[in-house]
Amino acid sequence: MEYFFNFDKIAYLKGKRPEGCILCKIRDGDDDVERLVAAETESFVVSVNLYPYNPGHLIVFPKRHVIDLRELGKPERRELDEVVDRCLATLDATHNPGGYNIGYNMGLVAGASIEHLHLHIIPRYPREIGIAELIAGARVLVEDPRTTLARFKAAYRA
Repeated sequence: MEYFFNFDKIAYLKGKRPEGCILCKIRDGDDDVERLVAAETESFVVSVNLYPYNPGHLIVFPKRHVIDLRELGKPERRELDEVVDRCLATLDATHNPGGYNIGYNMGLVAGASIEHLHLHIIPRYPREIGIAELIAGARVLVEDPRTTLARFKAAYRA
């Protein structure tokens, strides 16, 4: 089944949001936010992005509330590298993308709509742009984020 997902990021950015840090609320299991956590380690959370750019779009964030990558210690950086490697291997198995965009948005002007450090892992696929994206400015996603969550969690644990 295909989904037509109207990706209205402006409405999300300007809309009513819960008070406090959304990622800390996800970490804590707060009912004010939707929790799409796929995996956790001692220091990090892996979540499916509720507003994905592509199927399999993940965000990885530290459990500790930090804003800047340079605030992470060396043990956290090593753990983060291991988490990213495992996420990539899992996405290879579940989604078979042709490549990845991986990166941070630090600061509002850099696109960071959440002031809690998080790393985006965005699978990329051949010929992914569609007519709806060109004409209507909407995104066509072939997989609901909740389906991504179920597939990723099962494969990550395996």
